[in-house]
Amino acid sequence: MTDNDNNEDLRDLTAEAAPEVAQNDRVTALEAELDDAKAATLYAQAEIQNVRRRAEKETSDARTYAATNFARDILSVADNLSRALESIPADLRGDEKFKGLVVGLDATGRELDSIFARHGISKIVAVGEKLDPNRHQAMLELPSDQEPGTIVQEMQAGYMLKDRLLRPALVGVAKKPG
Repeated sequence: MTDNDNNEDLRDLTAEAAPEVAQNDRVTALEAELDDAKAATLYAQAEIQNVRRRAEKETSDARTYAATNFARDILSVADNLSRALESIPADLRGDEKFKGLVVGLDATGRELDSIFARHGISKIVAVGEKLDPNRHQAMLELPSDQEPGTIVQEMQAGYMLKDRLLRPALVGVAKKPG
């Protein structure tokens, strides 16, 4: 065999192998493209699921807390009713002239409490509790024999709407005497 024959054989082998190499490169490129497409699809599905969950939570919160502003406004009515009931002297409570008024105010207070309970509005317990800045607002410190930081007086009731604060309780907190 001559060098010419060897070169021709080499050209024939290269020509036969070239389509195979090109085919393998194309398959590898297509597999990489397929992997990228699968990853993008999974990412898009996860993002859609996150958006759906977020939308469901926002919808649920909107339903649950839609009446927040109205509830805050109605709290002043509850405060005024409580003050009215507390201001009636004990001797007038038994008086026949005022008995109807007192009974009506008591019934209105109970109905308001019942409506609050139905809608998830609850009064914050304050007196005797430790000051919680997430639920109480300290207005003053009072000398007391109780442990410092304990609530000893409530100036205005606080309320929660389910797990959210509607209005903090305005309170007086114990401090060491002297």
